[in-house]
Amino acid sequence: MNPVNYLYLAALLFTIGAVGVLVRRNAIVLFMCVELMLNASNLALVTFSRLHGNLDGQIIAFFTMVVAAAEVVVGLAIIVSVFRTRHSASVDDTNLMKL
Repeated sequence: MNPVNYLYLAALLFTIGAVGVLVRRNAIVLFMCVELMLNASNLALVTFSRLHGNLDGQIIAFFTMVVAAAEVVVGLAIIVSVFRTRHSASVDDTNLMKL
């Protein structure tokens, strides 16, 4: 498969994730859309790494996966906590940080 096709796939996945973040209001769906955008960027990084013949993109993709794993732990804890107190996962209902 041509590596340029992977870049098209990464652009498509990132666009779907960005539209999901902008349109949807459910925190879980927003969370999954952010993960989709991170995976699209990883795919683009690995593709560029393959095109240029070095490992820099793969190393950066590995660090992105580590950050995404940490984000999952912290983000899901926050979402579960908000759901337990508010009985809703909508981001419009969350105003806990307001004074």
